[in-house]
Amino acid sequence: MALRANAEVIVVGAGPGGLTAALYLARYRRDVLVVHDGKSRALRIPKTHNAPGFPEGIQGPELIDRMTRHATEFGARIEEAEITKIERTANGFRLCAHDGRTLESRAVILATGVFLNQLDLSPEAHEAAIEAGVLRYCPVCDGYEHSSARIGVIGCDSDGAAEALFLRQYSDDITLMPLSHPELSKAQVAEMVDAGIKVEKGALSALDPHQDRMDVRLESRDAPLSFDVVYPALGCRPRAELAAQLGVKLEAEGCVPAAAVKESGVPGFFAAGDVVEGLDQISVAMGHGAMAATKAHNWLREEDRHTLQADT
Repeated sequence: MALRANAEVIVVGAGPGGLTAALYLARYRRDVLVVHDGKSRALRIPKTHNAPGFPEGIQGPELIDRMTRHATEFGARIEEAEITKIERTANGFRLCAHDGRTLESRAVILATGVFLNQLDLSPEAHEAAIEAGVLRYCPVCDGYEHSSARIGVIGCDSDGAAEALFLRQYSDDITLMPLSHPELSKAQVAEMVDAGIKVEKGALSALDPHQDRMDVRLESRDAPLSFDVVYPALGCRPRAELAAQLGVKLEAEGCVPAAAVKESGVPGFFAAGDVVEGLDQISVAMGHGAMAATKAHNWLREEDRHTLQADT
């Protein structure tokens, strides 16, 4: 289906943040178009127990489907296309898709999320390990489900150490492993020892996921180490290129500043979800989406002089 050329507000990204923004804008009676590339991280969630209102848990694709139906029921339009370029125009913004098509809008909400820095597994093995529950990337999301489990953390630097300490509240069987070489200070190693966290030496040589465990082979050991679940602490890459094209100054980690939910420094441009600096959680993204949509709506009202004007 061809993209319509114009909308009052374009939302880039169809994860929890973008779809919440679309719902709110549609209910504000704005002409809103959601454009996405089908790569929402939420689509890869086997089941989350962190989404409020779903105590039994909900699969990521089901959540996105529910949110999509909710937004479109109130009039939001959703199209698939990869947006690669954005620029200011006299009337707002021009967005260019990968296939050369262009879109124009008065306001934009960026909700493109992040890409995970993943373990070196084939795509098929990687997704099968996630589905089996032996590979997880979010301790905040899933740590509770691994209470008392044998947990391996891959990434023996300060990020890995911090993740291992966080997971220690759920299990007393935590092992921290390097990818190539450890980068912990003596004080950090002592902190691991004090917390009862094992720190292995030797570079990672192979990963062998199974339905009930993940086997990790290190160069320093003849036999593999087996874990009920492995958490990589390898960071992520915020998908903030479009914000940078508009001149938004990104944080050191590459995220859009948290203030951009309300004020990005570029009139009419807002951001929501994991691409924004902060806690990467579904509930946070939804809150961002509601706030960014409301700010965009009110910004348009001010531009159209549909608000009270201060006395001069």
